[in-house]
Amino acid sequence: MLPDCRLAVVHDTRLVLAAAGIAAGIALVAGTGSVAYGRRADGGEAQRGGWGWLLGDDGSGVWITREAAREVTARADDRRPMGALGHALLAACRATDARELTANLHAMREPMQWAAAASAVFDTYDMDGASREIVSGAADALTKLVRDLREALGVDGPVVLAGGLLLNQPRLEAALRERLTSPCIRLVEPPVEGALRLAEELLRA
Repeated sequence: MLPDCRLAVVHDTRLVLAAAGIAAGIALVAGTGSVAYGRRADGGEAQRGGWGWLLGDDGSGVWITREAAREVTARADDRRPMGALGHALLAACRATDARELTANLHAMREPMQWAAAASAVFDTYDMDGASREIVSGAADALTKLVRDLREALGVDGPVVLAGGLLLNQPRLEAALRERLTSPCIRLVEPPVEGALRLAEELLRA
């Protein structure tokens, strides 16, 4: 359909590295979902995560909401107080109790709806120990994506941090930086900038 055109079809996380102006390194994206992508200077590449909200996306906004809901339903089972996290999650999901919370979550068909409720965890970080544990678990999960890529590719970094969750939740970013030994940089340019840079490389080839 496009004769004589130079084409490159890449994974969207490849754009993160390109937008950061990095040829070799690791892109870590955490938003509604989560995924990590690594690339060596010789062009070797690999991906970890990114399997979607039903099967994976550990450390993502959806994952955080799921973990919070599990904690709240466990409190209901044990007839423990809902606590700060419970009340915040119920409010975020417009529910009055754990059963209605479950029904409302099952009625949400879009992962972005689940991810939006993750704010309940961050809003209660200082008031509920379970919220802190969930954020810590998310940082652990994202760290594992990076470490697995480092082992697979032999690329130590830098790690480009991207995605709405990771860039807008300082506590998660701080917890992640504490765990990673590789240098981390925040993505400043929009990912689409990476597409333009890759196109420029094709033109120069």
